[in-house]
Amino acid sequence: MPRPRSTATRITRRRFVQAAAAAAPLTFMFSLPRRVLGANERLNIACVGVTGRGGDDMDGVSGENIVAICDVDARNLAIAAKKEPIKAAKQFKDFRKMLDAMGDDIDAVVVGTPDHIHAPAGLAAMRLRKHLYCEKPLAHNVREIRLMREAAAKYKLASQMGTQIHAGDNYRRVVEIVQSGAIGNINRVHNWVPTSYSGSQTNMKRPAGTPPVPEGLDWDLWLGPAKDRPYHPDYHPFWWRGWWDFANGALGDMACHHIDLPYWALGLRDPLSIESEGPPVDDEMCPKWQIVHYHYPARPEHPPVHLTWYHGGKQPPEFDNPELKLPRWGAGTLFIGDKGMLLADYDKYKLFPEEDFKDFKRPERSIPRSIGHHAEWIKACKDGTPTLCNFDYSGALAEAVLLGCVAYKAGKKIDWDAKAMNCTNAPEANEYLTREYRKGWEL
Repeated sequence: MPRPRSTATRITRRRFVQAAAAAAPLTFMFSLPRRVLGANERLNIACVGVTGRGGDDMDGVSGENIVAICDVDARNLAIAAKKEPIKAAKQFKDFRKMLDAMGDDIDAVVVGTPDHIHAPAGLAAMRLRKHLYCEKPLAHNVREIRLMREAAAKYKLASQMGTQIHAGDNYRRVVEIVQSGAIGNINRVHNWVPTSYSGSQTNMKRPAGTPPVPEGLDWDLWLGPAKDRPYHPDYHPFWWRGWWDFANGALGDMACHHIDLPYWALGLRDPLSIESEGPPVDDEMCPKWQIVHYHYPARPEHPPVHLTWYHGGKQPPEFDNPELKLPRWGAGTLFIGDKGMLLADYDKYKLFPEEDFKDFKRPERSIPRSIGHHAEWIKACKDGTPTLCNFDYSGALAEAVLLGCVAYKAGKKIDWDAKAMNCTNAPEANEYLTREYRKGWEL
């Protein structure tokens, strides 16, 4: 069970509802997009977060006009500015000032920052009617994801979440096989990764030291909406993933990639209930390991689905059954049907029992090859073609993923009403759907 939380960090159900209601009608004086592009014209793109994953995303859209780059760390901006397509881009450390200064000159925005900045930057861009590409898990918490989904729909924007493997050919072939009925009706799925983030590599509790802030880093901007705390290298540039204030551990980092496959193949949407187990809950640190059970309702011609997520060295019990002869892949997805099993990872798949599928012929290709994950979004910005990981699809996936953290923190199974965004059997769990925001960073 979770330890009692201090009054300073507790968000009651009433306060959550009030915050959601207050956020819903947020309006500004919007202008229509500055220009309508033809298929051969280039977008003017601003990139928020320009190294690491953000740098990869910046490279993915560098065939367009990158007119602005933004990062709270001047060292990162200096690295990015050395790239030929980026040299002419204007540089900013605060995305708010960037949007104020260049809003009319920007068509679209790419957000590749730590998770706690996704919604502040993404919502600011969408409220100015800028198309948005945003890294997974789309936002820091469930309420933020819902606001992101609603904004993309309200302003009819091209959106794409950074689940790049969705564009991979292997996932498409697996979806075709599953949907062909090759392994029959599927009511059980497992997803797992070995990944683990809890605190940092050196500290399993909030670090006590206060080393100097590196030259060029604006630590206050890096914190953004999170509670104030001294700078420490246990947070920036990498280990922020292990702390609740900034992320959601390995579940938040990896599950959108892997659970994406059964979501796509089985047409999953909103879970009915979620329960999680792991080490004792810590108010500061994400868990080293977690097992999360998601229960989905039946769909037309398909049975209910029980999907289980594992990270931090945990794996499905099927790997301990010598009769199944499953290879111990480090990460992957296991579909279990009434006619067989399909084991898949990013770049490979196998059907089991192998003797039953020795003459198996893969179904005809029905899902075309991707033009590229970033290219899909760029095309959508120009001609309105729907992206496969638009915020309606990927937002539902990301919400489900982060509900695994809600159930873990609540210490009990939660029944989920997606439409009302409410844990119906555990109102006390609703406080974990959102967060407290530092003054000036409210959404």
